[in-house]
Amino acid sequence: MSQIADFTESELWIISTTLEERYGEPLETMLADTELRLNPYSSELSNCPAAYWEKNGCHFVICKTGDKHYRCQFYYRGHEMFSPDVEEFDDLSECMVTLLQVQADHAVNREGSGTGST
Repeated sequence: MSQIADFTESELWIISTTLEERYGEPLETMLADTELRLNPYSSELSNCPAAYWEKNGCHFVICKTGDKHYRCQFYYRGHEMFSPDVEEFDDLSECMVTLLQVQADHAVNREGSGTGST
């Protein structure tokens, strides 16, 4: 299997710009590598580039799973992991906006149920 290329400057710009638009300030985004099972029928793990950031006690991860393919999730603690209903996106902007919207909706519900801070 071929290696997945790191995030491009254009992809990093999309991430940082979307975050700044959402939060009204620049956020530090860290780059990392993750291991993901890209094929649900295989136990093989693939190295994937990832972008990570935190905001208000919530942790966000976007993994690049191929050329113009992305997966995302957010979590508060190890047992509180969430992701959009879409398993994989082919547009990074759509991935970012969907992830941030799902988390914002979750935060409103979480706050309303009194389960902690957002």
